[in-house]
Order: sequence, then C-alpha cells, then structure tokens
Amino acid sequence: MTISMYQASIPVFARALTNCRGILAKGEAHTATNGIAPTVLLESRLATDMFPLHRQVQIAADGARGAAVRLAGLPLPDPEAEDVAVFNRGIQHSFPPGPVSFAALTARIDSALAVIEALRPEQVDGSEARVIDVTLGGRTRRFAGLPFLLLYALPNLQFHIAMAYAILRQAGVALGKQDFEGPATYLSLP
Repeated sequence: MTISMYQASIPVFARALTNCRGILAKGEAHTATNGIAPTVLLESRLATDMFPLHRQVQIAADGARGAAVRLAGLPLPDPEAEDVAVFNRGIQHSFPPGPVSFAALTARIDSALAVIEALRPEQVDGSEARVIDVTLGGRTRRFAGLPFLLLYALPNLQFHIAMAYAILRQAGVALGKQDFEGPATYLSLP
C-alpha cells in the first residue's frame, strides 16, 4: 500500500486542527464553569520562556495553513502575512499581536481549516520533491516536500497542539488522550 502526499498531509492537518479546536472549546467551557477570566488561561504558559496558550494555538493554525499552501505549490501572500509566516519567524519570536480570545482563536483555526480543506489531491500529490524555501533570520533553508512535511511541518504542528493541551491540562481542564488524538478511525473488514 502506498500513501500519497495529500493523504499524509491535508487530512492530518485538518484532523489535528479540528482536535485543537475541541481542546480549546473545553478550555473556554472550563473558564465559564469555574469563573476564571479567559485571559488567565489564554496567557498561561508551561514555563516563562515558552509561548502562552494563545500563541501556541496561533502557531499551530498558521503553521498547518502555511505548510499546506507550500506543499500545494500555491503562491504565498506577502512573506510577512500572519497566516503563512510562522515558519519564517523562528526563534526570533517576531510575531505580531495575535488573537487573544477563545472566539478569535477558534476563528483562526476555522480560517486555516477552510484553506486546508479546499486543497485538492492533485495540488499536493507529487510534491515529495517540490522545493520549499523557508527563510529564518535572513538565512534560507531549502527543503524537498517530503522531508518538509515529515520532519518539519508535522512535528511543529504536533508540538504546538501538545503544548496547548498541556497548558490547559495543567490549568485543570478535563482533557484526555482522546481529545488530543480525536476519535479512533477503524478499517472495516469484510
């Protein structure tokens, strides 16, 4: 059995962001139920040198959108456009102000999902060797599509969603492994 670049990317991005949206919804419900100001959770972080919850979610949404657009070979908007520039920001942490409300973060995820889910297999398939340039701090790193996806984009996405999950879990939000993974997908056997 073979797997196409589309199958290895677009449904994975979409599912991860959908799960992230669910995690975020549980965080928002937790604030309402427990009388916690939403900004308390949105500004929470695991360590002082790590990004807060709202930035973790922003990076996950923007990173998935940016990776999908790059894999599809679509022209990128202005290099500093917030919705694709996450890979170009790196450790410099030069992010513009992002959404700092549950509604704004959910809208950002939904916007990313709309872009991702609009892509067709023929746009992404065959991108294993597509050249993808990412510039960080004036230094350009050149990837082929497959290593970009497997060794850079997917780990980046999973890391930031895991951090959002961990921040909310540490704050007492009732989350479990299934919230992170989503519902199991089973193969129907004859």
